[in-house]
Amino acid sequence: MEPQLERTVIKGVDGVAVLVISNPAKRNAMTAGMWRAFPALLAELAADPAVRALVLTGAGATFCAGADISTLSEPGDEQQALAVRAEEALAAFPKPTLAAVRGYCVGGGSQLAAACDLRFAEEGALFGVTPAKLGIVYPASSTRRLVSLVGPSAAKFLLFSGELIGTERALRTGLVDEVVAGGGLDERVAEFARVLVSRSLLTQEAAKEFASGRTDRDGYWADQARGSGDTAEGVAAFLERRSPRFTYGAEPA
Repeated sequence: MEPQLERTVIKGVDGVAVLVISNPAKRNAMTAGMWRAFPALLAELAADPAVRALVLTGAGATFCAGADISTLSEPGDEQQALAVRAEEALAAFPKPTLAAVRGYCVGGGSQLAAACDLRFAEEGALFGVTPAKLGIVYPASSTRRLVSLVGPSAAKFLLFSGELIGTERALRTGLVDEVVAGGGLDERVAEFARVLVSRSLLTQEAAKEFASGRTDRDGYWADQARGSGDTAEGVAAFLERRSPRFTYGAEPA
């Protein structure tokens, strides 16, 4: 099977796109072509009103073992530039993103997972940030993102040593948000995806923007709230003790 990014869905859950990193022969390592395809594919998903959340995962038993440097003519600068563009496109995706991690999540894989809003991991997954093993300078943007997740000390441990850590430590440091035992990762992701798509995308998009550090658009989001009707619908649904039917970002009927 050719290395590729596969778009699929979660059966029984509408509104969630699943992007699968598929290169099983190399533990889902990202090829140059896969890195290059990533931003355009994300832009397509972001523009699709039917997509309200995105799950990123790996084919089979591994999330992503990093970059397949054998596919790159200039493994140093080119590899880093491609990975950073993909990572930044994922971080800028306007809707909620969730990395579903099993097996190895290393190098470029850890960059992609860190760029997601949330990370759920199957018990036994292994995480590593490994540029020190290759003599590579980790990008400033990626370093800052890692520090924001785990703090300066834990980030330095990962970057200085290049050692792999398990899910217990990853959870403790904030690298993952939830650890799922017993092989139930797919079921838990589907359950949480249903929660995500049932909530207001208006709230989620504004919160994501504010959490990223942009705080100059309060007026814009207030206008969006007034125009969307989501606030009125949320309050009415609460008073009527029913599930809300939010319409912000939905495809016109």
